Amino acid sequence: MMQGTEIRSAPVSTNSVTQGEAVATLWKPLDEAGVHFDFAHRTFRWDSESNSKAHVHCVIIGFSCAPNKKERVIYTDGRAASVKKINGYLLDADDVFIERRNKPISDVPEISLGGQTIDDGNFVLTKEEAAELLKIEPHAEQFIRPYMMGKVFIDRKPRYCLWLKDADPSKIKKCPLVLQRVKNVQEFRLKSNRSNTLKAAQTPTLFGQSFECKSDYVAIPKVSSEYRRYVPIDWLQAEIIPGDKLFTMQGGTLYHFGILTSNVHMAWMRVVCGRLKSDYSYSNTIVYNNFLWPSPALEQKARIEQTARSWPPTASP
Repeated sequence: MMQGTEIRSAPVSTNSVTQGEAVATLWKPLDEAGVHFDFAHRTFRWDSESNSKAHVHCVIIGFSCAPNKKERVIYTDGRAASVKKINGYLLDADDVFIERRNKPISDVPEISLGGQTIDDGNFVLTKEEAAELLKIEPHAEQFIRPYMMGKVFIDRKPRYCLWLKDADPSKIKKCPLVLQRVKNVQEFRLKSNRSNTLKAAQTPTLFGQSFECKSDYVAIPKVSSEYRRYVPIDWLQAEIIPGDKLFTMQGGTLYHFGILTSNVHMAWMRVVCGRLKSDYSYSNTIVYNNFLWPSPALEQKARIEQTARSWPPTASP
């Protein structure tokens, strides 16, 4: 409808249309059809007037097929900046569309999310719950492993899980409280109308999507605060079971860790990642797999590894 006209549009939208996978999905075909941005207001929080306030993170994008203006304007926190170009990430830069990749563009280990419990809270234990279980059933110690999800990983609050993969059924039966939790998991899954969950009910001793690292691994939280200069990436021991809010890199080295925690990688992440409200939502398909890793000389690589050993940086909030 806009093509060949002077029509200009300026919708208000959630900021998701300028983040992550949505940029290529939405703006690439419009760009190919001749649409360009005339002005943009970057993310701002829109409050409702109700007593129970709901905050929505929004953008305003003025776009058209009309003749290009010599200068365009980007608004940020009430300040206006004249620019020559506005792209789908609301940056003064050329049009670049970062699309999903199932494999890394560089020769580096793949990363993947940890397992999904689908357990109605029966497999995951707080420190107190684990202690109480072991007080009554000390034989259950063989089934308890440290467990980390995204927020638990960042806050370092101890969490544990019942890990019954390859467990001897006769030993599980000697722990009635553990067995009851398994039965609760099965009953919970059987109430679902999702085929995958119903299928998982056939193996109630296992996570819905089971995942175990065979070696120590680099862990990256899927969601972290926008106020952090650095996403809190860390090494975890193989015994720690990762949840589905934690990306894992097995086979990583100090060099890989050093690049992931670098300011260069963080700057890339801030531009192309999706957001949860305004928090960073890291991904393998958009952020990690599209990141161009450097090709350092041996001396440079050694310096990167040395810096990685001193992580985290003292200047990080």
